[in-house]
Amino acid sequence: MTSSSSVTESSQHFRFFDLPSELRVTIHELILLLPNTVDLDPTNYQNIAPRLRLFLVSRRMHEEAYRTFYGGNTFRLFPLHGRFFHTKLPLLSRIPPRYRATMNTIELRLGPGWTAPPKGWVVDQHIGLSDARALRLLKIFVECDPASDDIFEGFRVGHDFYTIFCRGLVKKIYDYVPSLDEVQFNAYPSVPKNSPLMQALLREAAISKKRITWGLEGG
Repeated sequence: MTSSSSVTESSQHFRFFDLPSELRVTIHELILLLPNTVDLDPTNYQNIAPRLRLFLVSRRMHEEAYRTFYGGNTFRLFPLHGRFFHTKLPLLSRIPPRYRATMNTIELRLGPGWTAPPKGWVVDQHIGLSDARALRLLKIFVECDPASDDIFEGFRVGHDFYTIFCRGLVKKIYDYVPSLDEVQFNAYPSVPKNSPLMQALLREAAISKKRITWGLEGG
């Protein structure tokens, strides 16, 4: 006969690691995968930090959970929030190398700061991309192309300045991350595929022999 203390003890404990690995991964994904790109943001302590407490449960839980979080989410290369827009330490440089090594997807958002890109928007050895050996997908979202419309005349530094700057960024990304095999382009409807910036980025992807796909977020 089972004692009441045994029943109470068994009802208070659930042996998570007795579950099949596929089911554990599904549970991790429900908790750790986010609908939006992970970026430096003051609200991360509310939206993301509580989820990462799962890392602290045990060593085994940490090993499974961090691979799901960093391997399954999209991480923004350069921050957009005003508080971090000019930081010299973008998100990837703040993440330990062992976590960067499991990342699969990064996003580059182009358009913000087109009149004077932040000095921190530099792809070099300090950003940590060379550690991201599992990266396969680069998402590029173009918010605007200053060379595509006369409305930008009088505000841009030069007609081709931002196009050259952006093309240089993506070329450096390809150089540091040879594992990238797909580039997914997306843009607001105001940026056509034949705009100077889009054409320059497409040519660079073709030269680097990347598979080009198109996203639907911006229409």
